[in-house]
Amino acid sequence: MDSEITLLAGTAGTTIAALLATDTWNGVRNGVITLWRRARPDHEEQIAAQLDTSRQDLLGARSNGDEEAEREIAAEWQGRIRRLLVAHPELVAALRSLLTELDPGAPVIPTVTQRATASGSSRVYQAGRDLNLDQR
Repeated sequence: MDSEITLLAGTAGTTIAALLATDTWNGVRNGVITLWRRARPDHEEQIAAQLDTSRQDLLGARSNGDEEAEREIAAEWQGRIRRLLVAHPELVAALRSLLTELDPGAPVIPTVTQRATASGSSRVYQAGRDLNLDQR
């Protein structure tokens, strides 16, 4: 589940950062605040302020052509979302729904499930990404 959360948080961070500079930023702001409110209602005002600051920083970065600042803002939101999901994995479905609502054309992050059965002398190797084996 951790790799799924990391992938989902990456998509969320990029989507949030990209949409904060658009006409739909109020919807982004409200959706993220609602998500946070479900797990951490005591942080609602702090998240709202961080979203507003990120929007202002993003608009300034875009007007100056500062692509690195855009990537940093996306990375900040990726980290925030990942930490929220690690602490509250029950919010994964709500975040998926929010991302689909905010950016319907974006690809949906698939849920990965792996199962394997080994018997006798067989071996099973599974990986969600890279797998390096050194058997001699």
